[in-house]
Amino acid sequence: MIKHALPKQPTLRSDTAWVIYQILEVGKSSRECLNTAQRRHSSKDSAWIQEMAMGVMRQLPQLQLWLRELLEQPLKGKKKIIEHLLLLGLYQIAFTRVSDHAAISETVNACPNLGNPGLKGLVNAILRRFQREHMAQQLSSDPIVASGLPKWIVKSLQQYYSQREVAQIIKQTNRIAPIWLRVNQRQTDIDHFTQHLRDQNIQFTLSNDHPEAIILQSRVDIPSLPGYADGWFSVQDGAAQHAARYLAPRPNERVLDCCAAPGGKTSHIMELVPDLAECIALDNETARLARLEENMRRLKHSVKVLHADALDTESWWDGNLFDRILLDAPCSATGVIRRHPDIRWLRKASDIEKLVALQQKMLNTLWPLLKKGGSLLYATCSILPQENVRQIAGFLASHSDAKLDPILNNETNDLPGRQILPGEGQMDGFYYARLIKSAS
Repeated sequence: MIKHALPKQPTLRSDTAWVIYQILEVGKSSRECLNTAQRRHSSKDSAWIQEMAMGVMRQLPQLQLWLRELLEQPLKGKKKIIEHLLLLGLYQIAFTRVSDHAAISETVNACPNLGNPGLKGLVNAILRRFQREHMAQQLSSDPIVASGLPKWIVKSLQQYYSQREVAQIIKQTNRIAPIWLRVNQRQTDIDHFTQHLRDQNIQFTLSNDHPEAIILQSRVDIPSLPGYADGWFSVQDGAAQHAARYLAPRPNERVLDCCAAPGGKTSHIMELVPDLAECIALDNETARLARLEENMRRLKHSVKVLHADALDTESWWDGNLFDRILLDAPCSATGVIRRHPDIRWLRKASDIEKLVALQQKMLNTLWPLLKKGGSLLYATCSILPQENVRQIAGFLASHSDAKLDPILNNETNDLPGRQILPGEGQMDGFYYARLIKSAS
């Protein structure tokens, strides 16, 4: 497998094809490779790159089905990236308002910049045949292909959810997620901020369930919004905005936010209760911690940041117990696929068992760090029960000093926590369960 350097010349199609290749062939996340390509372009063009690359992720099964029919044999070696350029070309013709002429000619012209000038004729022939034979109207009747999801995810959903729920999850997963903002109460208030949005003719709605939340009605350049540099707001989905309130910290308490980066939940905790005794933000990813520190500076919050492996408590824990622990556990991220469409192809069925084992180990490791009478909030952005309700039910069954503190009225030890499904209240998929450590 050839990793391919960025194309020498920054052009839209070649850079977008490079992003698609990095995700599907190299296994990089969009977070790792999108920004690299986007930095070479204007804000308008960088938005186009993201829209096209993520659109290909959403429609990949159908696009690959068409490509197999159109391409006599797979391309190999340094030619492989042209398959990803072809996926982009097919996507433009079938699913966007880009004119067929521009989709074909500009895609063909990207071949030399991707190191394959000799394949211009092949790309031209394939895209023109696709156009000529109206193949965009020939959609597969296979429900797995139509879902835009890997087979293992669809099968998992069918195992755990009703037919109606599965259909709704698939529908919502393939929609583009709205942008949620959370107003930083320590720097402004929602009335002041929304007035500035109105002054700039930025359309938004408010949320009945989140007092600091604003939902934008269209895509915007976030740093250009009023008050960004002054820390007036954070970008945080509505589901994630429940974390700080469910944790419910109180003044003078010691709080641990585990797996905290990039800091959305940490900052919300500080905005709700600025007079904590201490708030520790712990994470083991250097790049994400850098983003957390940058966000804390912008939002004007002071927290203790630790770069460490949560499981290696001897390397970072000072021996003082915590009143509250937020464990935002590593997970499959199946609840946020609509926001990060590349997850569907980066995550594998074999990952789930490893993640469940890691979550269990983290729960068992952090539980002794909690005071008697203290509270631990377990959170994931997953919709798979083995990471969520089954994980917590198992923990409760194996820990006599753990008691369920229900978030919803109908929770039981066998069915603990709140599962939010994608699209519910315009939110991402998320799971929360709250546990109290027995005082006796």
